[in-house]
Amino acid sequence: MRAAAALLLAAGVLCLVGGRAASASPDFDYPAAFNFGDSNSDTGGRIAAGFEPMPPPYGSTFFGAPSGRFSDGRLILDFLMDAMDMPFLNAYLDSLGAPNFRAGVNFAQAGCSITPASATSVSPFSFGLQIKQFFAFKEKVTRLLSQGDRYRRYIPQLDYFSKGLYMFDIGQNDLAGQFYSRTEDQVIASIPTILSEFETGLKALYDQGARKFWIHNTGPLGCLPQNIDLFGKDPTQLDELHCVAKHNRAAKIFNLQLHALCTKLRGQFSGANITYVDIYSIKYALIGNYSRYGFESPTEACCGYGGPPLNYDGRVPCGQTKSVNGNLVTAKGCSDSTEYVNWDGIHYTEAANFHVTSQILTGKYSDPPFVDKMPFLIKPRF
Repeated sequence: MRAAAALLLAAGVLCLVGGRAASASPDFDYPAAFNFGDSNSDTGGRIAAGFEPMPPPYGSTFFGAPSGRFSDGRLILDFLMDAMDMPFLNAYLDSLGAPNFRAGVNFAQAGCSITPASATSVSPFSFGLQIKQFFAFKEKVTRLLSQGDRYRRYIPQLDYFSKGLYMFDIGQNDLAGQFYSRTEDQVIASIPTILSEFETGLKALYDQGARKFWIHNTGPLGCLPQNIDLFGKDPTQLDELHCVAKHNRAAKIFNLQLHALCTKLRGQFSGANITYVDIYSIKYALIGNYSRYGFESPTEACCGYGGPPLNYDGRVPCGQTKSVNGNLVTAKGCSDSTEYVNWDGIHYTEAANFHVTSQILTGKYSDPPFVDKMPFLIKPRF
């Protein structure tokens, strides 16, 4: 419960009265948001596509049931939408529950990559396909608006596409997936190709009117229990936080090149605002200083099987019952997720997601920075 108290304190210090944003900084006044990404920001796309079920205790902390999010509760994206006083984004493929897309839509899909999917990919919904889905969405919205006011309350207005915020959190799977069959040098050598594909997608969006870009870099992959379990058995391969060093090195090189790409595109995208957000530094600092922020465990999964130090077994996913060595075992959730940084071995808890968002909104981890420019008050409901 210490983490919950720390989160409430963090909410208090995020009440900042913002001035007018500089032309190069985000203004945080958007009629809609359009998100592209993987499981870090998937609000139900993969589950709506029918690829896999999502059992309890996913969603138990905030939603009371699985919500399509790979966490016990809200994601960073949800907290950012809250901070901008905007509703949570519905998944593009979710047609149940009368979804409202007036304030935007989420194309993110768990398991997806920037590079085109192959026959062995976890998800076919690569970044390029998400871009195509966006164009299909925009075309249909345009057609519906031309038919009168019947659907106007459920879909964006046409000018929302030029005034809206385009958000990106993707690339983790492009790196992590390669380590199963490639060397560190080979993974690093692939980064320019990955980012070339990303650049192509950004340019396509810019050409159709997107002007506000919010881009997250990738987090410390080597600190995920899944990767520590698979690649961290040799202590010499771990860094000072007992994370897998090669995964983190690749992530940092990816982020350096992504940052350089953002800088280049600022010179090419006339009239655009491009904000690069350093998620890696925030998450790595959280893992390295977890107790300072009220957490009890930095790299042990809250929902898993196997017990400390990782409580992770890839054979038994969170919430599922599997046979291990002839015995049926279940990966159960912990009693208090606010004490854990990691949720299921791959994704973060709601408490950790809130901490990351609180650091994002200080403005110190973005380029360009936006300190003293946010009229935000996050009010977590724990």
